[in-house]
Amino acid sequence: MKALARAFRYQRLLDEGRYASISEMATAEKIERGYLGSLLRLTLLAPDNVEALLDGRQPPELGLPRLLEPLPAGWVKQQDALGAVLRCVGSGSRSGRGRRGSG
Repeated sequence: MKALARAFRYQRLLDEGRYASISEMATAEKIERGYLGSLLRLTLLAPDNVEALLDGRQPPELGLPRLLEPLPAGWVKQQDALGAVLRCVGSGSRSGRGRRGSG
């Protein structure tokens, strides 16, 4: 949960123009640039996936290390890659959100 919160915070700082680049932000925030880039990829998760993670609806083996691995940008392909989490999310999602991503 902390990683998701940080990812969206860092993305907001970039969007607001507080930092011109990931490298600049990494230096200012005193974190490794590669780790920051990996965290920022979490902001590309499908909304249903984010909701499931925040609700704690993921198996124990789907921890931060797995989420920081590169994932497909398309939401449908993310569901295939993350497997168990998304099957869980798919059965409880509201109004089909997260199903229209590219893929």
